Amino acid sequence: MKQIIVMEKYPVFTMKIDKSETTYQSVDEILVYLKEKIDMHPVAQYIAQFDHYTHTESLADGKISKDIKDAKNIICCFGKELPKPEVLAVRPRSIGVADMEDIFVVSFLEAPNPQANETMEWWVKGIANKNI
Repeated sequence: MKQIIVMEKYPVFTMKIDKSETTYQSVDEILVYLKEKIDMHPVAQYIAQFDHYTHTESLADGKISKDIKDAKNIICCFGKELPKPEVLAVRPRSIGVADMEDIFVVSFLEAPNPQANETMEWWVKGIANKNI
């Protein structure tokens, strides 16, 4: 897993997982795995899934890289404190999963909570489960 800056301002954690490194065959199977992790977490709350690919494809001016075969987000929240209203701007969390033919690319925006980042990183690393 590495951390990159997307569009010159967004700190994103990303991991490319070769399909030979995982038992998961699709974006949907990975989302089931991530939802199980969210449901088992003592603080995280599952919110929704979003089919970004279908949404973008349905737009008259929507554009999708030809390399992307599927792309969905799973959305959850780790918020156990609400010290001020502005904190709402950095919640909830979204983990994106893209199918790029031979690899899955999984990414999430850096959270202000280091524990949330660590948890999501472990979840993402768990997708590469063939060597476990």
